[in-house]
Amino acid sequence: METVAILAVLFTVLLAGVPVAYALGGLGMGLLLVGGFSPLMAPTALLSSLDSFVLIAVPLFLLMSNVLLKGGVGRDLFAAVQAWVGHWPGGLAVSTILSCGLFAAISGSSVATAATIGTVAIPEMISRGYPKRFVLGLMAAGGTLGILIPPSIPMIIYGVITEESILSLFLAGVGPGLLLIGLFMGYSMLFARFSPDYQALPKASWEERARTFKRALPTILLAGIVVVGLYVGAFTPTEASAVGFIGAVLVTAFVLRTLSWQGLWEAAKESMVTSVAILLIVAGAKIFGKAITLYRIPQDISSFIATNIDTQGLFILAVAGVLLVMGLVLESMSMMLIMVPVLAGSLAALHVDPIWFGIFFVVMVECALITPPVGLNLYVIQAVGKARMSEVARGVLPFLTLMLVAVVLITLVPEIALYLPFAL
Repeated sequence: METVAILAVLFTVLLAGVPVAYALGGLGMGLLLVGGFSPLMAPTALLSSLDSFVLIAVPLFLLMSNVLLKGGVGRDLFAAVQAWVGHWPGGLAVSTILSCGLFAAISGSSVATAATIGTVAIPEMISRGYPKRFVLGLMAAGGTLGILIPPSIPMIIYGVITEESILSLFLAGVGPGLLLIGLFMGYSMLFARFSPDYQALPKASWEERARTFKRALPTILLAGIVVVGLYVGAFTPTEASAVGFIGAVLVTAFVLRTLSWQGLWEAAKESMVTSVAILLIVAGAKIFGKAITLYRIPQDISSFIATNIDTQGLFILAVAGVLLVMGLVLESMSMMLIMVPVLAGSLAALHVDPIWFGIFFVVMVECALITPPVGLNLYVIQAVGKARMSEVARGVLPFLTLMLVAVVLITLVPEIALYLPFAL
């Protein structure tokens, strides 16, 4: 009963519009005081949550993605991919999805991916006869690849919370990321094939392919250095984020010459605002997590699950249902920081691999990014596409269905996520 009351208070405060960081931290502090525990536990928990070498990767990856955004590399990536696959059935849609995947591999941010590629792809696709609703849904869903294809900021946070290997999480995200790209591409090609207004693109000349590829090559090489360097152990995720940021500045400022001092300042300012928001939520969640641990809420929930849910399948189904409901009112980082500490204790009892669960959780969080009314990517695409929220929400439904299909597939075939972490 105590657990239900605490969770009810938390959701009431959140629905009242209190910022997530303050809701978590304030409720955690209140629980410590009501329970007779020392309030000094709060600053201790706050300091320990931020005193993490791994968390330095968050602002650095955000800096990298914002520098690339201000440097306009999305246009170069999109043009290069379009030159090679634009003449396929649904070629512009395929180009958009592949561009999202490429940009995701160097940004780790869904919002940056959606905004960067969407700015270029949305007007181009609409002018070629793609229905606006389909285009908006494709971009909102394609942007979510930014938190699944490594490097991924939510995976870093998950690794910090559960003390799992972030490199293993990055490796595990590759298979499901490619699966989602394949599902999105397949649906887009079928949609174009049966759409009466679709206009095919002419095949690009070899000269155009060479020109656009040369322009995009520095960005592709940067992605290769960051991703390959991570996977071969040349540097840690934090070091990779630093290399990526420095590489992004060199590519945009000195190679492509598209980054101005004003753009660099704006990138730094936007990264600072987002980083502070994320780290405040992490700190608030740490205080709340400390309090609920002292109240034995995670242990009680683990005991409840062990008593009432005796199979992995039921556990995964229950978690998926809870996350879908929470995704209607909470943004992705809040869901992760609230739910993961509570559920982590149940994984061992039900023999659920924590690396696999991290990928499952991130895919479900992706769904939250495109479910109204709080889906962050919906707002980004609404602004970029100058559309009504209802248009974006309706357009994203087929892609949300495909993402749930991907969840079913990685549940039935866990090797999709676990092959690379254990094979390499």
